Amino acid sequence: MEQPDKIAAVSRMQRYIVNNLETVTLEDLATAAGYSKYYAIRVFKTETGKTPGEYIRALRLTKAAEELRDGYNKIIDTALNSGFDSHDGFTRAFTRQFGIAPQRYSRETPPVSYFIHYPIESYYHLKAGDQTMQNEKVSRTVTVTPVERPARKLVLLRAKQTTGGDYFKFCEEMGCEWEGILNSISEKFAPAALLTLPDNLVAPGTSNTAAGVEVPADYAKPVPTGYDIIDLQPCTMLYFTGAPYENEKDFCIAIGIVWEAVDSYNPESYGWQASPELAPRFNFGAEEKLGARMAIPVKAK
Repeated sequence: MEQPDKIAAVSRMQRYIVNNLETVTLEDLATAAGYSKYYAIRVFKTETGKTPGEYIRALRLTKAAEELRDGYNKIIDTALNSGFDSHDGFTRAFTRQFGIAPQRYSRETPPVSYFIHYPIESYYHLKAGDQTMQNEKVSRTVTVTPVERPARKLVLLRAKQTTGGDYFKFCEEMGCEWEGILNSISEKFAPAALLTLPDNLVAPGTSNTAAGVEVPADYAKPVPTGYDIIDLQPCTMLYFTGAPYENEKDFCIAIGIVWEAVDSYNPESYGWQASPELAPRFNFGAEEKLGARMAIPVKAK
């Protein structure tokens, strides 16, 4: 099987898992992939680093952690919803996955490493830098929305070598767990983002690239090992939001459109003054139903 065929098969399996998380079986995935069960499992493990069973369990446990964090269910109900038939089995699996028992997690909700589903086709297109606009199917409409931010804190993971907000270099240097850890923080104002820091927010011995989330000024939970927490001044953040798109392969195009909009935007034409010293540039990535999103700090002229 050629590499593009393998990627397409794994993509079909990923989509099936996400759309049928509670009921998916290996037989279903083999049918979705169009190959034997044995071969489907092997290709999935090669391309994602996990067997389908490990992938499904990690997603189910992350969903369970979100339910416990947000107080939706009792632990036994969450266990049953996650496909476990006993409280003990769920507790063991949850503790192995996150390093904390569900009972304690439900009480304290510290940051843990949620498992993040990365569509494999988006990953390969982004890594290849594929932003081809041939027969462009992604709308170039970008909306700009001002959002007032009070004094707040920023939980961030700083790179030492990566510059310019390069996602893959950042992950190669710092690992990819940051997105799951930061998104597990329920107090966050917005999802985890890749950050481009202004000079005044760069710490000695680090670069201008980081990953982080904004949290309230009174946030007092433990910060994960290797992470930093700093204060941000009040400011207005301009959110640039692209249009939804249908094909996950258009992930790079969607981000590229919004990036162009941010770079070409003149805040002064709309009564704002660019104020990069007040906060980083946030790159939230893109999702099919939500579009791509970025944010920059400004203040009124």
